[in-house]
Amino acid sequence: MKKTIIVLSLLLLIGCKTKNSVATANEVEVEVAKIEKIAINTISTIQKTKAYELGTRVLMTCNTSKFKPFTTAEATASVIRNTTESKLSKTCTRFRQYYGTFIDLELIETYKNNIDQSTIFRYKASYSKKVANKELRVVMNNENKVSSINSMDWVNNLELD
Repeated sequence: MKKTIIVLSLLLLIGCKTKNSVATANEVEVEVAKIEKIAINTISTIQKTKAYELGTRVLMTCNTSKFKPFTTAEATASVIRNTTESKLSKTCTRFRQYYGTFIDLELIETYKNNIDQSTIFRYKASYSKKVANKELRVVMNNENKVSSINSMDWVNNLELD
């Protein structure tokens, strides 16, 4: 489980952009305010479908042990580099033992990051064993490419870290 969290956290960290300047407390408050919840129906169907399909493709690897690698049209270079079949199979081994077979994703809410123009999709992941509620967070950048995929325990209040 720890390796799973580490691998998925690395995917999130690599997909995140860093800022080289030092921010004051007021600037941090302004940046936090720039991430806003948006209605699901305001997102284009194409973007919702793409985020769902790419997220499902990653989690379906746990059921099939086959992963079709992301293309440059689907994901950023860092996500492509860090989402490999071998890395996913190690993660999936633990997921399958603990959560069972992956069933489906349900889009619960979306957020817009106005700083980098990315869209954050929060999905609840369903598994055959009901031992925990899992979240799959898919972040699509302004070019409609996956810039981050992260799995974590579901929490009702969004924690952007």
